[in-house]
Amino acid sequence: MVRILGIESSCDDTSAAVFCDKTMLSNIIANQKVHEKYGGVIPELASRVHQQNIVPVVDIALKEAGVEKNDLDAIACTRGPGLMGSLLVGVSFAKGLAASLNIPLIEVNHLQGHVLSHFIEEKNGSKPAPSLPFLCLLASGGHTQIIIVKDHLDFEIIGETVDDAAGEAFDKCAKIMELPYPGGPAIDFLAKTGNPDAFVFAKPKVSDLNYSFSGLKTSFLYFLQKNVAENPAFVELNRADLCASLQKTIIAILFDKLTAAAKKTGIRDIAIAGGVSANSGLREHFRKTGERLNWNVFIPERKFTTDNAAMIAITGYFKYCKSLFSGLDITPLAKMN
Repeated sequence: MVRILGIESSCDDTSAAVFCDKTMLSNIIANQKVHEKYGGVIPELASRVHQQNIVPVVDIALKEAGVEKNDLDAIACTRGPGLMGSLLVGVSFAKGLAASLNIPLIEVNHLQGHVLSHFIEEKNGSKPAPSLPFLCLLASGGHTQIIIVKDHLDFEIIGETVDDAAGEAFDKCAKIMELPYPGGPAIDFLAKTGNPDAFVFAKPKVSDLNYSFSGLKTSFLYFLQKNVAENPAFVELNRADLCASLQKTIIAILFDKLTAAAKKTGIRDIAIAGGVSANSGLREHFRKTGERLNWNVFIPERKFTTDNAAMIAITGYFKYCKSLFSGLDITPLAKMN
């Protein structure tokens, strides 16, 4: 029986989770609402709030799990990718606690954690996990990748964005329409009442299984500028249709390549992960695509799509089982593949 404390602080959410083997005993997340009025995360503010939150968040996670810190077998923390100041808070705390308890420290790649969230087990029952190997579409604000997961710790990236990520396209286009931050959920909400066929936006052509979203953002901006010049109320009058049409385009771009990857590899267990996988339109399209193509689809619970320490702890468990420990001299990495 292995008890692991996971710590996540890659962006603006401070999170701590306690696991017993693969079972989640607690998963506490402290959000930072301060960034909403700025329309995006302010790195300096984020790191300061992490410093305020990390001790109480870890304390609550341990108490909710019914685990004393001296009962822990290891501490897993996000090493990267993310905001350097935010990562420093989590990594420094994890190093200090691991040293004081004389237990192993485990560094975790934040992106790997998103993918392995499919293996989290809960006390009241869990969803089936994909069989190895499986394909995973990882889509977030900073990354868009198609990954062959050969084993829990053996990943092969077979497609990725050559510029911007899908989540960034959602957020930047939302900002153009003057929607609140974060933009992805705002677009998802409005798209439910809009016509997805009202407007047509270009799909970038990229070789192989790679993605591109920068051109879509630019064409969306120019489209709005042209129509607003003719009618200043264009966005206000068409906001729901714009959101629905944009969302349909992004989903189509994502699944054109995912479908090609499934055909090329012959893998039928397909999963999605990352913040964009919380999008209701994408989740429904994934289900329908799976039924049509006879895929075994795996959709994470929404609470595991955003940044959380549960995904760090489960990854830490798999690394613990293989004695993949880190030295106390590790430093955060803003960029990691």
